[in-house]
Amino acid sequence: MFMDLILAAQCGSGKPFILTLLLVKLMKYKLSSSVLTWLRCFDAAARNNSFTKAAAELHVTQGSVSQQVKLLEEHLGVPLFHRTRRSLVLSQDGFRLAMAVGQSFQVLNDALGQIQNSGQNHALNLSCSPSFAMMWLTPRMGQLLREHPDLSVRVHGEFQALDRFRMEEEQIEAGIRFDLGHYSDLDAVEFLDEWLVPVASPAFIAAHPEIRQPSDLPSSLMLHDAMPWDNAPEDAEWATWLEGVDAPLPALHEGLHFNLSQLAVTAALTGQGVAMGRLALVLDDLLKGRLVQLFSRPVRSRASYHFISMHQPKENLSIIEIWLQRESKRFKKARDAWFKTLACKP
Repeated sequence: MFMDLILAAQCGSGKPFILTLLLVKLMKYKLSSSVLTWLRCFDAAARNNSFTKAAAELHVTQGSVSQQVKLLEEHLGVPLFHRTRRSLVLSQDGFRLAMAVGQSFQVLNDALGQIQNSGQNHALNLSCSPSFAMMWLTPRMGQLLREHPDLSVRVHGEFQALDRFRMEEEQIEAGIRFDLGHYSDLDAVEFLDEWLVPVASPAFIAAHPEIRQPSDLPSSLMLHDAMPWDNAPEDAEWATWLEGVDAPLPALHEGLHFNLSQLAVTAALTGQGVAMGRLALVLDDLLKGRLVQLFSRPVRSRASYHFISMHQPKENLSIIEIWLQRESKRFKKARDAWFKTLACKP
């Protein structure tokens, strides 16, 4: 069982799979407590090139370390060190075993550390689309932490695609992504749909009274999130909205392009043009008058917000998922109330 654990851990880490060859002799024997003690003493002696220094590290006598290593050599039937009066040098077999044992102990230490830190008080790593994290998630998280004061969450603003390998490698327990929800090896639960509306500042609207319908808007004044989700077509959101209102498609490559929706919205807030706003990100600005919707009609986005995890039932994951579902219902209620104020309802 011990060796199975080591080998599996090495395979999963992506490191060269060397233990099959290096520990073949040890695998013939049951790894009793005696063998593990011998390996511990051998590892310390190999790292320090000295029985004396190994003894100091392990808080035992020099003679005890020397004796344990000798028992291991007799057990394997090969010398592991070349001993002289002034030096202790690993043999070829000793070098191979030292590499294997060192890596094995490191894998065990890493696994023990991860298990020790996996309790409820462990900070949960949540990877979240940056604009959503800044404009929707963060303003609401205070209530979550007031309800669950023992919950610890680290929010990482990222828009790179998630897959099982990356989540395991980077110890990401959960993710929130604005995308199409196509995940083959992960759980992806949609908790909030999205609607698109062109938005601009009141000052911009006042300065451009000639813009009354979509065909009046020059493409040079369009503000774009050029990468709304992973592998999305350039200008996907403007194209989706224009098609949804049966408006002609202008030269969408013109105008300012950003890699975050928040940057496009910030540009709109400062009067630089018209951004394609996602209601989850701009509804508060619309309600407070900092932004104004153009052309009345919202259009449903192709993408939605998904809560992503790795099929691992954990209490802190359930707490966050339930909270997201509850907060999204509150938001949808406010959004539906705003929809009712529009001349052209979705």
